[in-house]
Amino acid sequence: RSPHPQVMAPKQPNTGLFVGLNRGHIVTKKELAPRPSDRKGKTSKRVHFVRSLIREVAGFAPYEKRITELLKVGKDKRALKVAKRKLGTHKRAKRKREEMSNVLRKMRSAGGAEKKK
Repeated sequence: RSPHPQVMAPKQPNTGLFVGLNRGHIVTKKELAPRPSDRKGKTSKRVHFVRSLIREVAGFAPYEKRITELLKVGKDKRALKVAKRKLGTHKRAKRKREEMSNVLRKMRSAGGAEKKK
């Protein structure tokens, strides 16, 4: 096996002939209803609303405040390390850092809109 995966061309529809590259009987693809497992991990509107409400009431945890402070001064790598220490995995830490930077961005845009008035 080669170390690089082969990039394959998109599948062409069958021609109806029984020789050639696209040989085979022509069939129309059956439309299937979406499976319940397809939406795994996607938050519903209700859950999203409840979480945002809790965030509004409770605010941020101390470690989240520390991450935002580090991001404010441009210490992204240190913020990632703090998040990883608290959350356990690199993937979760990256997501948390991204979330906190989005929060900062929103705060800045909201602050900028108020100053212009």
